[in-house]
Amino acid sequence: MNTFTIIFIIALIISYSVQFWLSKRQAAYVKSHRNAVPEAFKNSVSLEAHQKAADYTIAKGKLGDIDSIIGVIVLLLLTVGGGINAAFELWASFDLSPRIAGIGAIATLFLVMHLIDLPTSIYQTFVIEEKFGFNKSTPKQFIKDQFLQLALSAAIGLPLLALILWIMDSIGSLWWLWTWVVLISFSLLMSWLYPTVIAPLFNKFTPMQEGALKDRIQGLLARCGFNSQGIFIMDGSKRSGHGNAYFTGLGNNKRIVFFDTLVNSLEDEELEAVLAHELGHFKCKHVIKMLIATSLMSLISLAILGWLINEQWFYTGLGVQQPSNAAALLLFTLVSPVFTFFMQPVMAYFQRKFEFEADDFASQNAQASKMISGLVKLYEENASTLTPDPLYSAFHYSHPPAAIRIAHLESKMQSA
Repeated sequence: MNTFTIIFIIALIISYSVQFWLSKRQAAYVKSHRNAVPEAFKNSVSLEAHQKAADYTIAKGKLGDIDSIIGVIVLLLLTVGGGINAAFELWASFDLSPRIAGIGAIATLFLVMHLIDLPTSIYQTFVIEEKFGFNKSTPKQFIKDQFLQLALSAAIGLPLLALILWIMDSIGSLWWLWTWVVLISFSLLMSWLYPTVIAPLFNKFTPMQEGALKDRIQGLLARCGFNSQGIFIMDGSKRSGHGNAYFTGLGNNKRIVFFDTLVNSLEDEELEAVLAHELGHFKCKHVIKMLIATSLMSLISLAILGWLINEQWFYTGLGVQQPSNAAALLLFTLVSPVFTFFMQPVMAYFQRKFEFEADDFASQNAQASKMISGLVKLYEENASTLTPDPLYSAFHYSHPPAAIRIAHLESKMQSA
């Protein structure tokens, strides 16, 4: 144990204490508002639906607390408890090159962490989601998804990891800059490939049928000057009752995707308004802005790792006795979230700002009243609480709370 060990443990205690405190605030706030529908929603949301959303939020929060406790224990066992050190020593005992041994150790530890997370994922799907009527998945489907995720992680992640370790071993002191170039390029490639190569492995995407809805959507796209490679309906209902819509892809590989649950629950005008909101993100260049922000943060993070990788106290302070590039990469990946936790509200602030801007765009290019009614249905359909704790939402919500968001849209209607 050295000074950095103490700093790490203190940072861990502070960050998770704040996280648990915020979670308790959220549960207490939601519970205290459970028995009355907020005034703004009294004519559109039933008390039964409001109480279901409150109970669902509280249930997910309790499981999240348990998951966080498990996460803290696992992180401590892996670092100061010697878990990472033991894995690297085990693989070093085999007759393998240091790079292959490092890849094996990292892959083993990530597999162990995935297996540790599995029980809470099963409970979330087959207990909480089932209880509130959202789960449509079967044990067979769940198992298939798990194996497919692991296979994709191995097929994509291991070659990328091998390339990064080769760069770290071969390029010299500026390895972190070249690693950043590789990671950004890889991220862009995956964004381009995802709609047509990866997503279809998990879901079926059916082109939207000709008709009034497609005509309305194509008219909106034409007005907004947006080109895509098609409008698709995704069979989200085979796993969940939750509804959503999103854009995916880059360049000439962009797609518009609606969950089938969403299409079945919203009117055509409401779907148009929801899509106009998503188009707002495109027109306001939010995706590019977020990409630039995350790219800069990645660059800074890798530069910091470029310094830490040569510091013995970094390894010994986190329970690793034999320094290596692979060990440094893993330690930094696992430990850095402890020190960046308090950046969450800053990121959330800008994300919520973008949501307001996208809502403004939607109100200009579709009916704001339909945007409001569509949002209310989405909140009700997804059992999203209408009364989150303000401080909790400031830390964790990428979207403005329902009441604030709808009040903003209503003000746009009045000023129009």
